[in-house]
Amino acid sequence: MSEFTHFNEQGRAKMVDVSSKNETVRTAIARSSIIVNKEIYERITNNQMKKGDVLAVAQVAGIMACKKTADIIPMCHPIPLTGIDISFEWQIENEEYLLLIQAFVKTKGNTGVEMEALTAVSACALTVYDMCKAVDKGMIIGETYLVEKTGGKNGDFKREERK
Repeated sequence: MSEFTHFNEQGRAKMVDVSSKNETVRTAIARSSIIVNKEIYERITNNQMKKGDVLAVAQVAGIMACKKTADIIPMCHPIPLTGIDISFEWQIENEEYLLLIQAFVKTKGNTGVEMEALTAVSACALTVYDMCKAVDKGMIIGETYLVEKTGGKNGDFKREERK
C-alpha cells in the first residue's frame, strides 16, 4: 500500500503528514464559469436582482468557501491562507452570456492551495446560480479547472491556454 499516500497500512484513508515538506510560497489560479440568459445578465450588470448584488455576494461566498476547504474536502489540510482574490469577466457571443470566474489563492506553507482555489470558484458559480434561479433555472455551470500553481516539491504547473 505504500505507493498510495492517502492510505494507511490497513488500507484505510489517512491525511498525509506534510510536516517534512519545505515551507514555500505557494499559489494557485482556478477558473469556472456560468452561462446565464440575457435577462439575468442585464439584472446582474444593472444590480437589479431581488437578492442583491450577485457578484459581490458570490465573491464573498468564494472567499468564505476557500477558507473552509479543509472542512468539506476530507483529505485537505487546514492551511493559513495569505491571500484570496476573485475576479469576474463577462464574455458575450451569439446571445450567450458567459460569466468567467477566476480565483487567485496564496499561502506560505508546506502544502499547496489548488483545492482552495477550485473550491472558491465552485462556490462563486453556485452562488450566482442560487441568487438567479428565480429568474431562470436553465443556467449552466461550466468547466472548473486549475489554470496554474506555483511552489512545492512538484514544481510549477501551467495549463495550456484553452480555446
